[in-house]
Amino acid sequence: MDFMKLLKSLEELLYELVSWLIFYPITMWRSISRPLEMMRYADMELSDRLEDQYDDTLSPPLFLLITLLIAQGISTMFPSIYDPSKTPVALTSTPNLLIGRGVVFSVFPLMMAVSLLRHRAIKLTRNSLRPPFFSQCYVAAPFALMVGLAFDLMLIPGRGEVLAGLAVLLFAIVWYAAIEVRWFRIDLQVTAARAMLLFAKAFLAALLVVLLVAIAVGWELAHWSV
Repeated sequence: MDFMKLLKSLEELLYELVSWLIFYPITMWRSISRPLEMMRYADMELSDRLEDQYDDTLSPPLFLLITLLIAQGISTMFPSIYDPSKTPVALTSTPNLLIGRGVVFSVFPLMMAVSLLRHRAIKLTRNSLRPPFFSQCYVAAPFALMVGLAFDLMLIPGRGEVLAGLAVLLFAIVWYAAIEVRWFRIDLQVTAARAMLLFAKAFLAALLVVLLVAIAVGWELAHWSV
């Protein structure tokens, strides 16, 4: 009986993994071409029964995680100015890198979601934070992919690709900002100027958190090496 349950679990796992080959590109295309619609879709899906949620796409956090894994795989294809042999093992292992990327690029949807709740004067709880955070993950994923590509280009030995990397990074920030400003303006019914201010505050707060995390990790690595 236990063996049959194991086979059934493996069957479900295999089907889930294979289905990503179809639903990941669909989710990415919709997130790029119709970001605001996908953000509203994320909110509505959370009101469905658990087994019916995100039936025709990937769930937002899973979509973001898979995108970060893909971005990490792409990074390994680029030559880099950093020598892995001179980098601490903790920073070169695939799981640690994925966790690091996950923390960094989860901060942005988190700060945007918190900003929305604060402006609406809604008490910050796990339940109240979930819908805006989930909706934000759909646009954070393409943003993370573009930012990762930008830094991969800038870290190629030589200076020939630095401008290309900066161009991709600028495009990513402008694309992300345009969507977020529209999201704030529509959801909160505020002016474009107010929406831009809310985005700027949330974006800078996210950058500050990422910087503090990077400093903390760097200090821990230096402390361990002593």
